[in-house]
Amino acid sequence: MSKKSKVEEMDEAAQDAQTVENPELNEEHINAENATETQDELSAEDQLREDLAKEKDKFLRLFAEFENFKRRTSKERMELFKTAGQEVIVSLLPVMDDFERALKELSKSEDKEMFKGVELISNKFKETLKAKGLEQIEVGEGDTFDAEVHEAITQIPAPNKKLKGKIIDVIEKGFKLGDRIIRHPKVVVGN
Repeated sequence: MSKKSKVEEMDEAAQDAQTVENPELNEEHINAENATETQDELSAEDQLREDLAKEKDKFLRLFAEFENFKRRTSKERMELFKTAGQEVIVSLLPVMDDFERALKELSKSEDKEMFKGVELISNKFKETLKAKGLEQIEVGEGDTFDAEVHEAITQIPAPNKKLKGKIIDVIEKGFKLGDRIIRHPKVVVGN
C-alpha cells in the first residue's frame, strides 16, 4: 500500500474514534445535514409553489383574453349580420326615390289603374326593405337641425323668426339600417 492510503486510513480511524467518543458531535452533524436537506426540500417545494402560481396566473390571463376574443368576434358577427346587405340596400335607395317621383307624376294623370299598379309595386318594395331593417328617418318642416343626423344642402333666409336654425324643406329622405344611418336626410335650413 502507498503512503497516501495509509494516511487516509488513519484519518478515517480518527474520525470514527471521535464520533464514538463524542456522540453529541455526531448528532449535531447529522441534525445539520438533515436541516440542510430539509431546507433544500422546502426551497424546492416553495419554488414549485411559485411556479404553480405563475402558471395559474398565466392560464387565467390567457383564458380572459380568449373570453374577450369570443365576445368581440360574436359582437362583430352580429353587427355584420345586421348590416350584411347594407351595400345592396344603399344601391336600391335611388330606385325607391324614383318610385316616389313616378307615383307623384302618375297621380296627375287620369290612368288610375296604372297608378294603382305602380303603387302596389312601390309598397311591396318598401315593405321588403323594411323587413331587412331599413327605417326612414322622420324629418319634418320646423324640426331642429342636427348636424349629426341631417345634411344641410343650403341655407335660406327664414320666412319667420320661429324657423331660424330649423329645417324649412326636406330635399331627400334619410334612412337607417339598424342603428346606423346609411343616408342622411338632405335638408334646407333657415338662416
